[in-house]
Amino acid sequence: MKPAATSNWNFALLRRATTDSFRKLDPRALWANPVIFATAAGAAAVTVVALNDLLHGHLSGFTLQITLWLWFTVLFANFAEAIAEGRGKAQADALKRARADTFARLLKDGVEQRVAAPDLRKGDTVVCEARDVVPADGEVIEGIASVDESAITGESAPVVRESGGDRSAVTGGTRVLSDRIVIRVTVEPGGGFLDRMIGLVEGASRQRTPNEIALGILLVAMTLIFLAVVGTLPLFAHYSETLAVQTGAVDVSLTVLVALFVCLIPTTIGGLLSAIGISGIDRLIRRNVIATSGRAVEAAGDIDVLMLDKTGTITLGNRQATEFIPAPGIANERLAAAAQLASLADETPEGRSIVVLAKEKFSIRERVVAAPHATFIPFAAQTRMSGVDLDGTSIRKGAAESVRDWVVAQGGTYPTEVAATVDRIGKAGGTPLVVAEGREVLGVIYLKDVVKGGIKERFAELRRMGIRTVMITGDNPLTAAAIAAEAGVDDFLAQATPEMKLQRIRHEQAQGRLVAMTGDGTNDAPALAQADVGVAMNTGTQAAREAGNMVDLDSNPTKLIEIVEIGKQLLMTRGALTTFSIANDVAKYFAIIPAMFAGLYAINGGVTGPLGTLNLMALHSPQSAILSAVVFNALIIIALVPLALRGVTYRALPAANLLRRNLLIYGVGGLVAPFIGIKAIDVALVALHLA
Repeated sequence: MKPAATSNWNFALLRRATTDSFRKLDPRALWANPVIFATAAGAAAVTVVALNDLLHGHLSGFTLQITLWLWFTVLFANFAEAIAEGRGKAQADALKRARADTFARLLKDGVEQRVAAPDLRKGDTVVCEARDVVPADGEVIEGIASVDESAITGESAPVVRESGGDRSAVTGGTRVLSDRIVIRVTVEPGGGFLDRMIGLVEGASRQRTPNEIALGILLVAMTLIFLAVVGTLPLFAHYSETLAVQTGAVDVSLTVLVALFVCLIPTTIGGLLSAIGISGIDRLIRRNVIATSGRAVEAAGDIDVLMLDKTGTITLGNRQATEFIPAPGIANERLAAAAQLASLADETPEGRSIVVLAKEKFSIRERVVAAPHATFIPFAAQTRMSGVDLDGTSIRKGAAESVRDWVVAQGGTYPTEVAATVDRIGKAGGTPLVVAEGREVLGVIYLKDVVKGGIKERFAELRRMGIRTVMITGDNPLTAAAIAAEAGVDDFLAQATPEMKLQRIRHEQAQGRLVAMTGDGTNDAPALAQADVGVAMNTGTQAAREAGNMVDLDSNPTKLIEIVEIGKQLLMTRGALTTFSIANDVAKYFAIIPAMFAGLYAINGGVTGPLGTLNLMALHSPQSAILSAVVFNALIIIALVPLALRGVTYRALPAANLLRRNLLIYGVGGLVAPFIGIKAIDVALVALHLA
């Protein structure tokens, strides 16, 4: 069921996230984020100091404020994760409410039994008729039916599901609208598509990606380094005070040391890291794409090669008849009439377009031809022809080679002019169909595979991103080359077989590249499983959906381009906020340390010594400097939550340009923001007599 769009800031979501922020104070939950766990441990230590001071009657306002703001820092970090998770939980609740109790008609030994859907097991066979809800994920093994999948995809138009072929998969929770189908269940209880979707949007099945793990290790290392720095600071302070004969000139109380420690460790990115990952998956879900793992989303951001099917992705999919080209001595009207007759029983889009073209160009009305006067010859993969035998006359329409062989076999000749026309159409990217009547070749029908509007510009964007596009098609090399040139792809794979797709992906990966591809058929499953990002169509077979690591509910192959952009946006957001966080810590270091040591080496009873010149922000006092930095450290997390959820704006630029842009914005910005923010807070605290 299509997740409903959920606002980041509606009241119910904020209330739920606030409650979850307090629940996440459980040390077992905090332990999953070492940076925030260390912050919470520091807050707990200062709380003990504050309680001890309170019991002895000398609790200072400074200690109380530091205690409160340290806990706010932890809560704000929890809130960032909770608000990201909250959107998924709201979507999951909607899915659960919409999923009514479903019963199944289990078919056992030819007898139907009514059982609860959760009791079905993999391999069970169930029957569904009109108005029945499909009880579990499976494959149609008998029959054909119209199915309403709006609960899953949000698309109101029904789809056809039938046994065999690439449109046999059905999803639990959808509704059969007509006819009768027999379904074989392909999942165990709790492992269905809808169950996995609920688990994913709730965040229950989200695992940390390799990049997240690596960044987490870096953050832990930085935390340990600053722990050592802050832990040795009292020794340096005591040594300096002894030399200057100024005992107590530097405040190195536990409250100050913990505040300094929390300000210096990367709490900003530590608090936002989980929210960034959750939001990346959430952005995919909002585009009706389900990722089976966070790794797939992340891999999409690093893709080097994009392999796309031609039909339905690069082209509109349905070839259309655009021109009748007669053989020498044949009238246009005769060719059009014969082509229309041969296409009357052809229900394919191509066949219908031939009938329409004959009607539009030569006003040849569609005729009703029935047995015993006519025998229609359906298209077969072996003959690659179709046609009609009418009153002793045989008309055939099909691939040039097949029609040529048929005509020659009857004693006819194949004109060189027709062969030249076939070659010309193939080189132009079209599909030629030859029409013959008996031993006489009448001419060629020009079928054109129309390239989608705007697709060339999208491929140009991918090229600017450093991604190479490869078109996969079953067409001959000449046709493939013409369409590839028109669409603007970088390379193509013509007359592709499943083995060729798999071989091409392995070849690209052997060169150190990451490959993404789309597919919907069982024959695509090996390639989808091999690709680093395999996007299966929801209308495809169960084998394809299980082989890929993403499923597109809309079954739109061009969605792969959006998936890559979302993956890149995820990586950019994480990198940008990490840069901002580390730059923040550097600025806070220059704010706190000089203010702490400003009174050292003061002479003649002064309150500021020569080290005071390092107080570049001109902060009021050591206490106001520390308190201002702690307040800023807490507030900046909340300020960045919208950016973490929305993601950094992605532009199709080379990686080097994006890196320079983000370093300028988030690196320099991360250095400047604390100087402005801490100074403003310091002025406010002094004005309010809080420091």
